[in-house]
Amino acid sequence: MIETSSLSLQSTRGRPSTRGRLDTGRTAKGSQTRDRILESALLLFRDQGYEQTTMRAVARDAGVALGNTYYYFESKEHLLLAFYERLHQEHLAAALPLLDRERDLKKRVRGVIAAKIDASEPYHRFSQLLFKTAGDPRSPLNPFSRESAVARRQSIGLFDSVVAGSIKKIPEDLRGELPYLLWLYHMGIVLYWIHDESEERAKTYRLLDTTVDLVIRVVTLSGLPGLGALRRRAVAMIKDLRPA
Repeated sequence: MIETSSLSLQSTRGRPSTRGRLDTGRTAKGSQTRDRILESALLLFRDQGYEQTTMRAVARDAGVALGNTYYYFESKEHLLLAFYERLHQEHLAAALPLLDRERDLKKRVRGVIAAKIDASEPYHRFSQLLFKTAGDPRSPLNPFSRESAVARRQSIGLFDSVVAGSIKKIPEDLRGELPYLLWLYHMGIVLYWIHDESEERAKTYRLLDTTVDLVIRVVTLSGLPGLGALRRRAVAMIKDLRPA
């Protein structure tokens, strides 16, 4: 993409260059096409199911040539990975104001996970249908898969910011693994949310409020001198079992 400052460049005849404006227009159109394809795919996945939806059907629904659809998304899996990226960005936008103002670790963890639930709520039914595929250990859409590594690292990175910005003192060996452990914890909450049919997901928020206190208590207790050996064994086990 042409930088904004380049729009002021003059042509050899002394007239303003239109190249920057043309490139920006093409980029904006491409972004709109990509978004339209993704929206069509998500609707079809929701209405017809992931396995039954074809790339040809997505292209037809989006009003885009099949070749152009493959230009933006190589496969159905890439469409869902794009959905993961979109959801992460929505989660990040909802979580950052809390992280900017709050330093208590418990409130930071609780707030970021609540923000994930809030951001995911419009996709609740879709997430239930997606779980049939993503829950398969062999599926590239599984949160622990190699194909999902980018989305996984982004989410773990957010929890690293949660820990880094808090005022709680954490043992150094645990500090390195805590973002991953918090990511696992939040995945458990999300799994419960997927199956939660209570009004306004009240049971999910109740589960979060109860368990976050337990999680932070365990983190606090892990720093006691008498628990150092046990903590180190637990950290070593986590490192050994952690996916790449």
